[in-house]
Amino acid sequence: MSGIEGKVIAITGASSGIGEATAVLLAGRGATVVLGARRSDRLEALSGRIVDAGGAAAYRVTDVRRRDDVTNLVALAVEKYGKMDVLVSNAGVGPISALDELRVQDWEEMIDVNLKGFLYGIAAALPVFRRQEFGQFVNVISTSGLKIVPMQAVYGGTKNAVRTISEGLRQEAGPNLRVTTVSPGYIRTDFADSITSPTVRAQISDTAATIAIPPDAVARAIAFGIEQPSSVDVSEIAVRPTAQG
Repeated sequence: MSGIEGKVIAITGASSGIGEATAVLLAGRGATVVLGARRSDRLEALSGRIVDAGGAAAYRVTDVRRRDDVTNLVALAVEKYGKMDVLVSNAGVGPISALDELRVQDWEEMIDVNLKGFLYGIAAALPVFRRQEFGQFVNVISTSGLKIVPMQAVYGGTKNAVRTISEGLRQEAGPNLRVTTVSPGYIRTDFADSITSPTVRAQISDTAATIAIPPDAVARAIAFGIEQPSSVDVSEIAVRPTAQG
């Protein structure tokens, strides 16, 4: 047994990037993956790929800004497979910009997705984990919460809020639940697509094109946290390009 085989793992933001790579990797190591994201066509295609490769997958359209959607994703895992071992809270957006641009709608979007969506995951999964007396939260954060830089104040703020809550959750979790945070740096994803500031979008895209690493690097880190024995809690992992400052 790999420490992953046989586990039921729900993943938000699963239709592309880190979420997609994580789903493929975990399914390839014997997990049953329950996929949540907003794009139904991408979910259907990814689920089909996993099943065609001999894996097990289910999906439900999930907008983490809606608490009921997150609750229903967790319910799908439990109702279909009888348990849920891990919730990977990966959904996130990053419309970063200078504070002077006053892109308040973008600030609200980051709070709604990055922070409230993550909290909805706790609200949905924690009662399940308590009832089962086992479970693990894997929360995908960002190195933007580790190193505060211009243009990313609100984004880094939401990510640091997740980091703080994750640590509080870990301390409250007790001996049967685990909490792991994974902070990616520049990863080859569609992250820049959510940036509404043209200048910042160009800067991020240029840097990513030069140094970004593939999303399966983060997927392997997530798998590492999951595959440890139940008595081992890998609390924090940062994954960044060697060229990133």
